[in-house]
Amino acid sequence: MTPLSITGMAVVTSLGRGLAATWEGVRAGRHGLRPNDFEDAGIPTWIGRVEGIESEPLAGSWAEYDCRNNRLAWLGLRQDGFDEVVERARGRYGANRVAVLMGTTTSGILETELAYRRRDAMGAFREPLRYAHTQNLFSVTDFVRRRLGVAGPALSISTACSSSAKVFASAARLITAGCCDAAVVGGVDSLCFMTLYGFASLDLLSPEPCRPCDVDRSGLSISEAAGFVLLERDADDRADVAFLGYGESSDAHHMSSPHPEGRGAADAMAGALRSAGLRAGDIDYVNLHGTGTLANDRAEDLAVCRTLGEATPCSSTKGATGHALGAAGVTEAILAVQCIRQGFLPGTQHTRRIDPTFRSRVLLQSRRGLVRRVMSNSFGFGGNNCSLIFGGWP
Repeated sequence: MTPLSITGMAVVTSLGRGLAATWEGVRAGRHGLRPNDFEDAGIPTWIGRVEGIESEPLAGSWAEYDCRNNRLAWLGLRQDGFDEVVERARGRYGANRVAVLMGTTTSGILETELAYRRRDAMGAFREPLRYAHTQNLFSVTDFVRRRLGVAGPALSISTACSSSAKVFASAARLITAGCCDAAVVGGVDSLCFMTLYGFASLDLLSPEPCRPCDVDRSGLSISEAAGFVLLERDADDRADVAFLGYGESSDAHHMSSPHPEGRGAADAMAGALRSAGLRAGDIDYVNLHGTGTLANDRAEDLAVCRTLGEATPCSSTKGATGHALGAAGVTEAILAVQCIRQGFLPGTQHTRRIDPTFRSRVLLQSRRGLVRRVMSNSFGFGGNNCSLIFGGWP
């Protein structure tokens, strides 16, 4: 693919608001996880919660979009001068030439869950469900494009935990096809009962902060986040870091388990290398999907070794941010870009002893070093796999 300039980024995670807060947390070895205190879910696990969402409702003409997910999106859009960067792109290309592609899995489902809890004695809803602007998966995309004032192609992608990685691939195809000149890609996923109870029913929630790749790992820590990236084909000033390539696969091995040999993950990683015109040795660091579950970490280790060998440094940042599900891909893509800009390879937080069966080079401690190109992995339920590559211009 033709490299695309990364001209703007914004993020909100459990570590804080804005890129500086999230990056400083990762760099300093801090995390944003806490014992589960979401509503009255009552599940003994740790979560990554964004502070202040409950007290910042969408008001005025935007009130019809009000839900936790869209509040989180609006919080993210206001960070790091992102709306100003998009405004400049809109002026350069025209509103109709700027696309919006969002990844999400939960959308506004929390609003539906709460509505069911508030039913009257006869079982009727006390207030009407605003499905079009809350639970609908397109709600967050529609909200984002309207807030940014752009009118190009717009779509939502919901492929579980790979959702906001796959938006990068779709944006590259749209730009290559001439459908737009720039694209806002992002992901927003907020806490809700469905994901907490759902993952608990699969015995995939850790009772402590998640420990990716640890021999004693016991599951993931669910979190929420919002992240946005602006991709441009012909930016006025070529950015220092570009989106270089992507690989996607759908192994469809099982509804909720990866292929035990990591075949789908390896296919996505190999596809990303081909797309970027790179070889395995050109990758300096891999941001692992690294959820902390037994099957996922094992399969990814096999995929990394099969595709890149055993020498490439890699780590998971989910010990710092938690697993933001549909927002994980873009959040970790932003961290990958920061690794290149800062010359920094983060360690895997909370992990004490790497699973002795693993052969990949998982970092326990952070370190500085030359980072020219980074691969970021996002693998979702159903075998929806996506790998992205970022780096300096060829």
